Amino acid sequence: MAAEPIPRIGVIRDIKVEGNQRIEAGTIRSYMLVAPGDPFDPDRLDHSLKALYATGLFQDVSLIPQGDTLLVRVVENPIANRIAFEGNHKLTDEQLRSAIQLRSRAVFTPALAQADRQRILDLYAKNGRYDTRVEPKIVRLPQNRVDVVFEINEGPATLTSRIVFVGNHAFSESTLKDVISSREQAWWRFLSTSDEYDPERVAFDKELLRRFYLKNGYADFEVSNVTAELSPDRRSFFLTFTLDEGSRYRIEKVTIHSTLRNLSGGQLMPDLEIRPGDWYDGDAVERSVEAVTDDVLKRGYSFVQVKPRISRNKTREAVDLAYEVSEGGPRIYVERIEIQGNTRTQDKVIRREFRLAEGDPLNAEAIRRTRQRLLDLGYFSNVTITISPGSSRD
Repeated sequence: MAAEPIPRIGVIRDIKVEGNQRIEAGTIRSYMLVAPGDPFDPDRLDHSLKALYATGLFQDVSLIPQGDTLLVRVVENPIANRIAFEGNHKLTDEQLRSAIQLRSRAVFTPALAQADRQRILDLYAKNGRYDTRVEPKIVRLPQNRVDVVFEINEGPATLTSRIVFVGNHAFSESTLKDVISSREQAWWRFLSTSDEYDPERVAFDKELLRRFYLKNGYADFEVSNVTAELSPDRRSFFLTFTLDEGSRYRIEKVTIHSTLRNLSGGQLMPDLEIRPGDWYDGDAVERSVEAVTDDVLKRGYSFVQVKPRISRNKTREAVDLAYEVSEGGPRIYVERIEIQGNTRTQDKVIRREFRLAEGDPLNAEAIRRTRQRLLDLGYFSNVTITISPGSSRD
């Protein structure tokens, strides 16, 4: 960024532009904060210089006063002709191209190339490869164009060398290692990726631990911290899960309170999968919610809300469990049904198995029946039905 000293007196009579090849002179002038008739104000000229650089179109800009004329001399950034990748085997060109911002026929800057280099490194890290090396190479072409080639050395997968649990008293380390999906590296795991470090897998491990402890009566359990230490050679991680187990609770009392017309809590008690005297089981509590919900829906109630309320008595290490059943749930309707993944089976064949249609109340039982009917066709190896927000809250 260069500019000759600007006199504090005099008026700009004309602004001339030199060095531009693709960008019109008028466009360049439009980015500036001065125009013919304005004084040679050093502050406004300095801001004009910064504004031109901020466009990302130029690698060099000079403002040169020549009498009452201001000469704007620019060197344009090149245009990216082709974006290529070399040395990538674990990730495809399409995966890498979708992660970067550089595009063919767009303006190229070294800063963009370095930012895209980091994006590629981040993508490899998400795929368990922290020892990857990426170097952007520039091949200059005529007419101020460049080819950008990202040379990639993927390196080995970053493995989990050790998994440790801190704060576990009720269960041994070997038991907890069987609960989580991450595994320590071993030579016999060459056909598996479970020993490759993956942040998303670690997050899933936290949830697996939570479910395991809740299932076994530890209603206050939480994973207070997870640390992943990268070894100096960047080839393995040391995982530490810090646990707060809390107390183990038994169920002391179970009740159902129903505010639905003509339906008492006693009529729904057979749906529950947890009884007084049992150890608290978070999975059984959720299954009971689903069972009660399905039962109520089958009885003709379109909108229902089942909420479990847990009252802890830490002194006795016991909990009271109360299910509240009401018609106050949000009234949600099906706005649109989308079908994906069917390459041979027509939409109409799939739609006729649906037990609900656009405009119907959202019904969990109908969704489960629909999925089962689709699986029963024998056309599909798997059927997943997901719910996403529509155009409005209902």
